[in-house]
Amino acid sequence: MILAPAVQAKSIKIAMANNERFKLIPSVYLFLIKNDKILLLRRFNTGFEDGNYGLPAGHAEEKELFREALKREVQEETGITLDIDKLHLVHTMHRCCGDHERADFFFIIDEWSGEAKNMEPYKCDDIQWFPLSNLPENTVDYMAHAIKCWQKQIPYSEFGWDKYK
Repeated sequence: MILAPAVQAKSIKIAMANNERFKLIPSVYLFLIKNDKILLLRRFNTGFEDGNYGLPAGHAEEKELFREALKREVQEETGITLDIDKLHLVHTMHRCCGDHERADFFFIIDEWSGEAKNMEPYKCDDIQWFPLSNLPENTVDYMAHAIKCWQKQIPYSEFGWDKYK
């Protein structure tokens, strides 16, 4: 039986409303570079990658632009203020985390205001500038991968899929 276009559209909308669609968790990260060094924060007391260095980062909230989410997260974590119009997307990663997947967006910025300091000592126990050529061994693996991809001008990667096949 062939349905009229209006009936077909209504049927599709009903079917879509009744089914949960696959979802990715969006995460945003900042490559903050000064004098060939990158700013990294050592995670502490978070339950995720504690003891390892990571980028200033966070999750986008519902109806929040990724650049706005990054500005908010960087301000909360480091006290640095960003102009979202000066952020440049330099790498995108589709990451498998076992029970869920993430879409990771890595940005860079050339100028900012403020000096980096640890604004969340209950989540971070060290904040340092590290040479890009010598990242700490305990850098979060997928973030180190993203940094290397950016350095090689690789705009997209996939990470973690081999772990969870």
